[in-house]
Amino acid sequence: MSQRHSAADSGFSGYVEAVLDVLSAEPGRAAVITAEGLVISGAEFRDQVYRLAGELAGRGVGRGTTVTLLTGNTAEALVARYAANLAGARVVGLYEGTSPSTMARVMESVDCSLLLVDDQRHTTAEELLRLEGVPRALSLGPSGFAEDVLAAAAGRPARPMGGLVGPEDDWCVRHTGGTTGIPKGIRMTHGAYRRGLGHRLADAGDPPRYLACTSLAHLAGILTDMTLYQGGSVVLLRGFEPGEVLAAIERERVTHTWLLPPLLYQLLDHPDLARTDLSSLSRVTYGGTAASPARLRQAVKALGPVLYGWYGQAEAQSITEAGPGDQERTGRGGHLTVGRALPGVEIAIRDTEGTTLPAGERGEVQVRSPYMMQGYWKQPELTAEVLRDGWVHTGDVGYLDEDGYLYIVDRIKEMIVVVGGHVYPAELEDLLLSHPAVAQCVVFGGQDEESVEHVHAAVVPTAGQRPSLKEIRDFVTTRKGRLYAPDALHLVPALPLTAAGKPDRRRLRSRLTG
Repeated sequence: MSQRHSAADSGFSGYVEAVLDVLSAEPGRAAVITAEGLVISGAEFRDQVYRLAGELAGRGVGRGTTVTLLTGNTAEALVARYAANLAGARVVGLYEGTSPSTMARVMESVDCSLLLVDDQRHTTAEELLRLEGVPRALSLGPSGFAEDVLAAAAGRPARPMGGLVGPEDDWCVRHTGGTTGIPKGIRMTHGAYRRGLGHRLADAGDPPRYLACTSLAHLAGILTDMTLYQGGSVVLLRGFEPGEVLAAIERERVTHTWLLPPLLYQLLDHPDLARTDLSSLSRVTYGGTAASPARLRQAVKALGPVLYGWYGQAEAQSITEAGPGDQERTGRGGHLTVGRALPGVEIAIRDTEGTTLPAGERGEVQVRSPYMMQGYWKQPELTAEVLRDGWVHTGDVGYLDEDGYLYIVDRIKEMIVVVGGHVYPAELEDLLLSHPAVAQCVVFGGQDEESVEHVHAAVVPTAGQRPSLKEIRDFVTTRKGRLYAPDALHLVPALPLTAAGKPDRRRLRSRLTG
């Protein structure tokens, strides 16, 4: 029996079919509103997916093949991902900010046979296609370098298709945000992803109107799928610009959006905030980096009780949620909680011997859920190291309190070994963010000429402030002890970000200590 028949005979319905079924039930509903203001109905979106899926299948895209997306926040990007998955392929997104040479290595590593490019990434595509070994490319619209596959698909009938994948097939390989070499490829299966779509987010709207102002290649894409599946509408912006985000929330009556904490701070600091009607906004999900308690309090005052913090990893998806009111909950040493386990998620804190630790004791955070990864792409040894006995070993140090709230201390591998003990960067960052002169910060270790490690702090000062090393050291010593006091303070205008939008600790270390 062929692979295709065995998948179809299983009766499994993937996430694309599930979303398209919902759109078919309300064909006139506005499904996607583009950055240019174009409203695409459920029926229009569905038919575009069917036509492109048929066109891709006719060109050899099917189960077991890999389609790579070099796309921005466009309707064409969503149609392309849905169509490739519907035809049976796995998809891989190339992240903005990644060099063309790294993109080429990523595509080679995942056995990519086709590259799809939208109108937001033409310049990068032209650079990429000059490199050796890059697979054939098709453009999602007119371009000067590749055939327009959407024009070819337009002549096809919008014929339903599906049933070409099984629950254990990969729907995507999602890469971690490395800055050198090839990032790790994380295999996510159709079955696990399909199970997560129905999870209802508190206060996201009924129906939800989700604003995607961060990359669809990351969490914004997952929240987009959840929104469409749950009968909502998705508003697309090309990227994050605080004034445009505020205007879009008011204009489109947005109920929900996702932001990294530094982006949330930009909204709070924008002069249009006070005169923007944000009454429709009932949920702001944030996460990905440490958040400043003072800034969260400011956000609650400005936006109301709409903040929902998420802690998670690509390997395990979302793990915990801290809802309104939880942002004030602190543990030992003033740690802010990252919340309690989401439905279906189990959390255990274990020591290096695998013993489960009682409440209050620090150890590695380990997670088990229906939504976690299948493993790393072509890295069985790393998979066996991280995925053991059905648990994801997150590499994070944390503890649970008696009520099940989780507190993250740091990453195991980012621990700084200093004379006299260990310093956890995230723990020190949390403390520094409570200093009135510190707007943003990153803590990292740097070695001197004798290979002794020292604590460095890169700080973006608040407006009009210029803290000194002595001031910061005294502040930390008083509250945390001399062990945690930074040996070096670097005042910077902004923090460099990785392709995933998180502070780039490696680049800071290289720039400031190299």
